[in-house]
Amino acid sequence: MQENKNNNIISRPPVVVVMGHIDHGKSTLLDYIRKTNIVDKETGGITQNISAYEVVHKDENGQDKKITFLDTPGHEAFSKMRTRGALVADIAILMVSAEDGVKPQTVEAWKTIVENKIPAIVAINKIDKIGANIEKTKMELAENEIYLENYGGKVPFAEISAKTGVGIENLLSLILIIAEMENLEGDKSKDAVGFVIEAYLDSKRGIQASLIIKDGTITNGMTVSIEDCIASTRIIENFLGKITKEETFSSPIRVFGFDKLPKVGAEFKSFKNKSDAIKYTEDWKNKITKKEIGNIKNEVGKKIIPIILKADVSGSLEAIEKEIEKIKSEGAEFRIVNAGVGPISESDIKNISNSGNAIIIGFNVKTDKSAIEIAQKRGITISNFDIIYKMTEWLEIEMEKLRPRIETIETTGKAKIIRAFSRTKERQIVGGKVIEGSMVLSGNVKIMRREFEIGRGKIVNLEKSKIKTSTIEEGLEFGMMVESKMEIVAGDVLELFQIAQK
Repeated sequence: MQENKNNNIISRPPVVVVMGHIDHGKSTLLDYIRKTNIVDKETGGITQNISAYEVVHKDENGQDKKITFLDTPGHEAFSKMRTRGALVADIAILMVSAEDGVKPQTVEAWKTIVENKIPAIVAINKIDKIGANIEKTKMELAENEIYLENYGGKVPFAEISAKTGVGIENLLSLILIIAEMENLEGDKSKDAVGFVIEAYLDSKRGIQASLIIKDGTITNGMTVSIEDCIASTRIIENFLGKITKEETFSSPIRVFGFDKLPKVGAEFKSFKNKSDAIKYTEDWKNKITKKEIGNIKNEVGKKIIPIILKADVSGSLEAIEKEIEKIKSEGAEFRIVNAGVGPISESDIKNISNSGNAIIIGFNVKTDKSAIEIAQKRGITISNFDIIYKMTEWLEIEMEKLRPRIETIETTGKAKIIRAFSRTKERQIVGGKVIEGSMVLSGNVKIMRREFEIGRGKIVNLEKSKIKTSTIEEGLEFGMMVESKMEIVAGDVLELFQIAQK
């Protein structure tokens, strides 16, 4: 690392985000680089946690240089996490398969990269596959305004196989060249600042957060503030899970003992004095409270369906919240009244016991035995999922069941009354002609007089040419017996209607 005039300001390792379609090989690339395997641990092979890893690669002068990789999930539900991952990163790698070509998530990832003005490298992966077509992939990239070097643009690229390792040395060298061009620097003398990569509740070690340091240094004995969350750095772990006393910029670390669960993507600050950290969180709370008061809206006539949501990690929690927001209905909306990380507990059930139509969802978490017992007694259903799209499909069905129904009256036929015959109690015989639609036996009718409804009735007998029938079509005359309290006279119009729930 080359030092600046200020001895504390030095060049720092790049933080690299890997983005792209769900199965184009992001995790396989990182797996090859760091020689560990995370793919098999994920449901359906989808990476659902965001993680950071440090690797060492020799530059063109043979010197060891660090690179921090940020692995972002590719599933559509995690677009918010991908965007935050992009904000954390200095350089982006866009993975695209030479076998499958450009996919919608490839374009979405590129859009995020461009919007955040991050220097990028395109990695054309799976070149070892029989169906690989590198030239076609480059053409598809150009069609989506991703112009590679020597193909009408300036975006550097590497042709790789994340499985066999072909081209990965070249990719790592490209990262170091771009990092040098970007002149990335950090000040070691500052108190560390950065971003939350992941946060979750560990049953033994409490609430912990994985952080990326973007500038400054963190040491034992400092205090970390993340919005309204706070923790002391009594224990700091590096990305390998080893305890460390000090870490500086671009390093992924883990801090334990937060009083609340931090949000993924939130900025963290560290303080030598705990009182300064407490003041920072108090100021943040006051600012947010004022903002919330200013954003209160009156919601009239909407049915609110409360949801309690528990997930394994905060990244999953955030993705699920985003998916739930997408489920819309005119007369109802889901409202997450409580969300957290960890098992579904007795207190979760008690919080929702008095709310009709309430929903409790667990994602990759267990339910405490006491919670199950209370839920059964109170008739509350607990639904557990391990795949997000299955949860959203189920919620869409639930929304359709629980939303308020609007009754609409549909007119299916009109008949002009020509003659009114005998009337006995509440039944009357009339004759007329169908002028629109049809008249149907057992159908309900409105009795209209001079375009005003004066009463309603039911067709109890229907005849055409004195022969009983079930339907009279438009343009035909009929005889009819109507059951109604209102007397029908010549000139009245009978409107056949049916009530539909929408």
